[in-house]
Amino acid sequence: MDFASLGKNVRISDKAAIYGADQMRIGDHSRIDDFCVVSGLVEIGRNVHVGPFCLVAGGTPGIRLEDFSGLAYRVTVFAQSDDYSGATMTNPTVPAWFKQEMRLPVRVGRHVIVGTGAIIAPGVELGDGSAVGAGSLVLKSCLPWSILAGMPARKIKERRQDLLQLEATYLTGDGSGGQE
Repeated sequence: MDFASLGKNVRISDKAAIYGADQMRIGDHSRIDDFCVVSGLVEIGRNVHVGPFCLVAGGTPGIRLEDFSGLAYRVTVFAQSDDYSGATMTNPTVPAWFKQEMRLPVRVGRHVIVGTGAIIAPGVELGDGSAVGAGSLVLKSCLPWSILAGMPARKIKERRQDLLQLEATYLTGDGSGGQE
């Protein structure tokens, strides 16, 4: 598919739709499941999982999914969006000079987990280790190790960091974590 960069042991379902592979970088041991649509400028780190039915629309500003992050079923991540205020026209059939799109990069940090059906808006930065509850609408960035939930999402508490010790063991071992 002529990816800009493709790591080892990358698994992409033959039922996934990939548009603009030449703009995408995918790290080692990452996976894109069935019925996903991934398009535009997208960078996926190592050990990243994109669950079934996800939409990752990087457009021109780009989306970065960092190491050990994961998107559960039906997560949507946008790096660009139409202006819904009514001040301009909308939708891809209208020439650009009649529209005012928001175009902002999105960063999903290391060890971030995004729950089923969540939506991540343009310009959002999910700090390392954050967790987003199922069905949440994330319109604002969050600090590392935050747990967010709701519509719109808000911080409900801190997330534990124990998994960092597990990461160190995983990375210094054979990668199986003692599992065969």
